[in-house]
Amino acid sequence: MSWVYFALAAVAEIAGCFSFWAWLRLGRSPLWLAPGMLSLALFAYLLTRVDSDAAGRAYATYGGVYIVASLLWLWVVEQRPPDRWDLIGAAVCLIGAGVILWGPRPA
Repeated sequence: MSWVYFALAAVAEIAGCFSFWAWLRLGRSPLWLAPGMLSLALFAYLLTRVDSDAAGRAYATYGGVYIVASLLWLWVVEQRPPDRWDLIGAAVCLIGAGVILWGPRPA
């Protein structure tokens, strides 16, 4: 279930951050900030639902998921397909995220 929460959190965070980007960089209305701030609050809530014994470990794992989600945003929303280096980097990050989340820990 953790990966579902990570994925939902990534969408919420990217959407929230994009609202600020749209306002400041794309000249959109400041009204974009209201749903963006709600989206960022949802992101924070979703990240607390992850099954992890420590917040820092959950955040570190989430970093890998966030990178993949950002590249999907690049492709789907911004219509710019990731290149092979983007994909290789994302794969390395997901492997690292898995090691952090599921690596054996002393009891």
